[in-house]
Amino acid sequence: MRLRNKPWARDFMAEHSDILVAEPEKMNDGWSSLFGNKNPIHIEVGTGMGQFIIGMALANPEVNYIGIEHFDNVIVVALEKAIAANKPKNLKLFRANGADLLNIFQSNEIDRVYLNFSDPWPKTRHEKRRLTHETFLELYESVLRTCGEIHFKTDNRVLFEFSLVSMSQYGMKLGYVSLDLHAENIEDNIMTEYEEKFSLKGQPIFRLEATFKGK
Repeated sequence: MRLRNKPWARDFMAEHSDILVAEPEKMNDGWSSLFGNKNPIHIEVGTGMGQFIIGMALANPEVNYIGIEHFDNVIVVALEKAIAANKPKNLKLFRANGADLLNIFQSNEIDRVYLNFSDPWPKTRHEKRRLTHETFLELYESVLRTCGEIHFKTDNRVLFEFSLVSMSQYGMKLGYVSLDLHAENIEDNIMTEYEEKFSLKGQPIFRLEATFKGK
């Protein structure tokens, strides 16, 4: 996701270091120390403009949430929304690439990983960039605690089918699969910006929950 360049973004982010962590790779004491509690930690890889992770933080104050986004011009929008929501104390944001998780989190530190409307990278030669490719699954497995979960949503059927195969071949256990999430009328489903857009067009939303069998 790319938005118009915001030359003021870096300075603005620096002004709100209480919620946007500038150097996440230096969290040597673990993220629980930053939150000041031992509550479960859920992360969203590719948090986009923040609607989902902020909504989750507001709805579940007993859980700590971290939104990870690669682009300054996108995460600054999430920061603006977090400020408008009075900066939930159980929410942190930072800028990083999903491939850097092992440099940022300790082993078995995370309880849940959210992957929402990730780039489908439709060309076969780019499949290793998909966030449900086995190379990324290895990263998630390393940072997740025992019984940690991956929750995945997309509007892209090809990516969803790829993800089902990828996770199954990796040896993961699928605990929930939906081919039309909104038809199920789940009351506590918090939507991303993309989810709202696609669902209004009548496109089905695919969702799954999975765990690693060895965990």
